[in-house]
Amino acid sequence: MDDARPALRIVLIEDSPKLRALLRGMLGELPGVEVVADADDEHGALARLEQHRADLAIVDLELREGSGMGVLRALQAEPLRFGRPRAVVLSNHGHEAVRARCEKLGVERFFDKSFQMDELLDYIEDAVAGR
Repeated sequence: MDDARPALRIVLIEDSPKLRALLRGMLGELPGVEVVADADDEHGALARLEQHRADLAIVDLELREGSGMGVLRALQAEPLRFGRPRAVVLSNHGHEAVRARCEKLGVERFFDKSFQMDELLDYIEDAVAGR
């Protein structure tokens, strides 16, 4: 990767403090990646997405207040407000109907927290390489 290339800027939206810290650490070890902000509720997520104009939002569906679906709806409804970040979902709620709703809201990929963390990291590494 070209060192002059800017980092892939990520906003992490996750309500579990332990998982948020774990993900920050894992993502921080990836070359070319910068977690610019995180949030544990819908309102905070939208504020940080608007402020930081990230390249990628990693969105949990169940948040402390509001929901990840609300975040995804806002990203789809007002893409210019948020700088058109790509969005992926990291959730334990992977029912087909939920996945279909996320896909309609523009989500690129859906990762199950229980067993797809490596796939999420691979996706992010591919995103950095393909920029």
